[in-house]
Amino acid sequence: MATAAASQGSPPASAGHRSLRKKIFAWTLHKFNGRYEREIAARKRKLLGGLTGTVVEIGPGTGPNLRYYAKTVRWIGMEPNPYMREYLEREAERIGIAAELREGTAEEIACADDSADTVVSTLVLCSVMDLRAALAEILRVLKPGGRFVFIEHVAAAPGTRLRQWQHRLRPWFHFFADGCNPDRETWRAIESAGFADVHLEHFDGPMPIVRPHIAGVAIKEAA
Repeated sequence: MATAAASQGSPPASAGHRSLRKKIFAWTLHKFNGRYEREIAARKRKLLGGLTGTVVEIGPGTGPNLRYYAKTVRWIGMEPNPYMREYLEREAERIGIAAELREGTAEEIACADDSADTVVSTLVLCSVMDLRAALAEILRVLKPGGRFVFIEHVAAAPGTRLRQWQHRLRPWFHFFADGCNPDRETWRAIESAGFADVHLEHFDGPMPIVRPHIAGVAIKEAA
């Protein structure tokens, strides 16, 4: 992916540079994501507050969602950026929720088939390398009737000025924001992934460039 980014105008990246970018990205999220979290809090509280059983969260970052879960859930986090772990563990301890962190990615979730009551993704699917594979993994680990709960930023409407800027800035977002693709039509992928039912809404998020958002629930077919 670094080669593709470089071909569109972004700088080449060595393994050391990628590691440094991941470390800086984790610190940036921890330090400067407060305004976004305040503005999105009501939606997160509605979507996450009533979850029960085993909850698998892919890409939990520095742990901003932990505050919304009931203390009784079994929470499993799949975070591929190793520099997020310190922030995650600190936030889990502060809140008092038992957090089980596992190595892995959205495309290879380290959980058994039919083992999760809910899979959660917030601002993650923009950066997975293989969106189709990630959604297939989510379906695999969900129990029959289980729910995929998501809040994601997505592409603006085709032909708009915002969509044009998203396309122009994509290589730089990909380079500096841990693989982010601001012009990804994530809702289409979710709707065609094989869920029995999908409920989602589009809304105008609080961030520039990545302003369009979707939020909702996709339900795996019951046995």
